[in-house]
Amino acid sequence: MTALLATRMAKADAMAAADAARVLAAGGLVAFPTETVYGLGADATNGPAVARLYEAKGRPAFNPLIAHVADIADAERLARFDADAARLAKAFWPGPLTLVLPKAAGCPVAELATAGLDTIAVRVPAHKVARDILVAFGKPVVAPSANRSGHVSPTRAEHVEADLGGGIDLIIDGGATPVGVESTIIACLGEPVMLRPGGLPRAAIERALGRSLGHSLGRSLADPAAAGDTDGPIAPGMLATHYAPRTRLRLNALRVAAGEALLAFGPVPAEGAERAACALNLSARGDLVEAAANLFAHLRALDAAGAGAIAAMPIPREGLGEAINDRLERAAAR
Repeated sequence: MTALLATRMAKADAMAAADAARVLAAGGLVAFPTETVYGLGADATNGPAVARLYEAKGRPAFNPLIAHVADIADAERLARFDADAARLAKAFWPGPLTLVLPKAAGCPVAELATAGLDTIAVRVPAHKVARDILVAFGKPVVAPSANRSGHVSPTRAEHVEADLGGGIDLIIDGGATPVGVESTIIACLGEPVMLRPGGLPRAAIERALGRSLGHSLGRSLADPAAAGDTDGPIAPGMLATHYAPRTRLRLNALRVAAGEALLAFGPVPAEGAERAACALNLSARGDLVEAAANLFAHLRALDAAGAGAIAAMPIPREGLGEAINDRLERAAAR
């Protein structure tokens, strides 16, 4: 059994980036905020450090990781960009977009981090704390969500501490993350396709490309043969069950049963809302941006309420609603 660490919590002050870089250089694990959710960082070029990250999260080793870098030039050392990938990178980096691309020759990222694939997932985050750490460290950092694998993603430092305290070295507390859902993942391995909806809406990507996105490759544990002969996902966030609270989640609920908690949306209450054991509204004014930012924190709070189930009201599917519904559907599939 792995001994518990004394996990340090540090504020995101002027010394935080250098502190994080020292821990990463020593093979340690650092949780830090991005604009999407908190990430758990390890030196992407250090195989033992990556292995430690998988162990800390309880993450399956066949599930690849996203390599985070400071700018496009750094990304081009890891991956090969075609015209579509270059257009998307120029339009949306830094920001909540991950590109799955062919590995570049001599890519230094550990094979474990890419699950032995000939592709790599790359992102340039927009959050100042994340960018400062990447610049100070000077190498790619793999950084999946800083939570136990399959659990609700963390949007605050205290969420990270609750899941991973004692198992990682350092948590940089930069406050609540502004976007609140993970990055959108686009594969550019031919015709661009969306692998995971996220913090960048589909419509914005299609405007930048000048055409519609292709159909998803669909490669996941739920359907491993859908896109070829591999038996695992080619990008993070594609497992059928993910982002899950411990409490059973009931979707598209128009009424609330006695003893259920309520995940509400919009100004019109669900029938029987007054009977809810606990109720939180993602956005009382029906704002999908606000709802995305609140999603994981509200799920964690309702999960802790001790209700028999969580009833989630319907969420529109346009804009960020596509990502919100994706997370809720995966959370309910357990």
